[in-house]
Amino acid sequence: MVNEHHGEIRDGMRVDWDVPVTMDDGVVLRADIFRPVAEGRWPALASYGPYGKGLAFQDGYKTAWEIMARENPDAVSGTSNRYQNWEVVDPEKWVPDGYAVVRFDSRGAGRSPGYLAHNNAREQKDFHDCIEWIAGQPWCSGKVGLNGISYYGANQWRAAATQPPHLAAICVWEGWADNYRDGARHGGIACTFRKNWQDMQVKTVQHGVGERGARSRVTGELVCGPVTLSEEELVRNREDMWGEYLRRPLCDDWYKERSADLSKVRVPLLSCANWGGQGLHPRGNFEGFMRAASADKWLEVHGGSHWAPFYTDYGVGLQKRFFDHFLKGEDNGWRRQPKVQLNVRHPGERFVRRDENEWPLARTQWTPLHLALSARRLDTEPAGTTESVEYAAMGDGLTFITPPLDAQTEITGPVALKLFVSSSTTDADIFAVLRVFAPGGAEVVFQGALDPHTPVGQGWLRASHRKLDPVLSMPWRPYHAHDERQPLVPGEVVELDIEIIPTSIVVPAGYRIALSIRGRDYEYEGEAATLSNMKHPMRGCGPFVHDDPTDRPPEVFGGRVTLHAGPGRSPYLLLPVIPANPEATAR
Repeated sequence: MVNEHHGEIRDGMRVDWDVPVTMDDGVVLRADIFRPVAEGRWPALASYGPYGKGLAFQDGYKTAWEIMARENPDAVSGTSNRYQNWEVVDPEKWVPDGYAVVRFDSRGAGRSPGYLAHNNAREQKDFHDCIEWIAGQPWCSGKVGLNGISYYGANQWRAAATQPPHLAAICVWEGWADNYRDGARHGGIACTFRKNWQDMQVKTVQHGVGERGARSRVTGELVCGPVTLSEEELVRNREDMWGEYLRRPLCDDWYKERSADLSKVRVPLLSCANWGGQGLHPRGNFEGFMRAASADKWLEVHGGSHWAPFYTDYGVGLQKRFFDHFLKGEDNGWRRQPKVQLNVRHPGERFVRRDENEWPLARTQWTPLHLALSARRLDTEPAGTTESVEYAAMGDGLTFITPPLDAQTEITGPVALKLFVSSSTTDADIFAVLRVFAPGGAEVVFQGALDPHTPVGQGWLRASHRKLDPVLSMPWRPYHAHDERQPLVPGEVVELDIEIIPTSIVVPAGYRIALSIRGRDYEYEGEAATLSNMKHPMRGCGPFVHDDPTDRPPEVFGGRVTLHAGPGRSPYLLLPVIPANPEATAR
């Protein structure tokens, strides 16, 4: 049995630990509630997820915490940090301003029993009911907001689509929306991140780990509940996510159940993306902003690590202005907030804030750079000659590069690539990498969401998944159906349209823009980086790699790929070039 919940007053907050919340099927979830000491009715910020509400950020994600404390000291200032959890708000920064903070351990995780299955309809129903439970508590004003990073952001899209009556606003901070396209299978290629994620971040805090798991720094209670189950019982109590990915190469109903119907998201929303999170989150933030049915929606884009900006004064200040308006009704100027707030990226980890009105930017000059295959160049005009080049289908591929730029050039927005390819086998995986090189030849890389050496942009496509969705596809953002496999005929040329995740970079004069077309993941040439919550060293793509031999058998993907150009076949990279706008506000 889980210990009965208890309450106390500490650090200026009234805290209720392990509050039971019974779902419609009888499963009892557990929540921690932090609220002001004074009697009153407060708007609430809720989170629901699998990382263990009792596990301290400092313990579960040690290196991430140390990096944040060192590089973003404001993120850990003004708080005792006793209640810090991975990817959710610090109650000590919200309760004094008149909010209740409610953290739920999701079904099957932490101190909540049940079958652990991520992002499915059962979880959506749970989150919906938890929101409504909060609204009915005597200490709640009846307005509930959702806030949090990654898992705690992504499940907001789906929860909002269930339209809980008392959900007043959501802040999706680096959260994917489409289970298949955003992270499970990039362009149809299986990404091994989830396999390692489940091993490192989920199984370790599954309900029933019990005595083999951590204890709360604050309460001393076992993070994963008082019951210790055998490994066999734990396996039976969780879905094999990676196995499902491998069994499901196409976007079927299983993935659709675990994705958000953005047409049903109608609450006010703030979608916050990271330019560097290419392998998981930003696509969902951009698509969510563009396609959600909300009348009141805003987009913010930043750089830096996946976790720290959320906790900084910049991040908390932005979130509070948004929620103060929609949860408290304050006339605080939020209505004058620009619809799009960009932190435009420059070499040297420099970001310049600029306010815009829409996404993609209306003044974008969609600029094609044509691939001169034999010369390995990117040119402003198509070559006009028939030519072809080939590379090993699972190798480092080919790089095409511009001459040094005559003038500073800003690239901000979605990027698309058109290729004409043939393969010696029945399929081929294309890894497209947008790159920038300084005059001395050094590559310009950035602190990505996780990897400190992230390239400017990345996109992926399995050639047999080349079919486009005619309704959602745009010239600047091809949208693939992923509903049927169209094998290649060896030696026969096919046309491919490849989506490259939106990016931002101001390229100085004298620098060069490059495109690498590879048969495997990008790799940074320098030293690999590590994080304590990652299974393997990171070599440029973070944990978002595509190296599973079951998904990429050499007999299918290990041949030769040929790129083609000529009359009727003009391969090009479509860049979103942004001219200066005197009406845009830079800060």
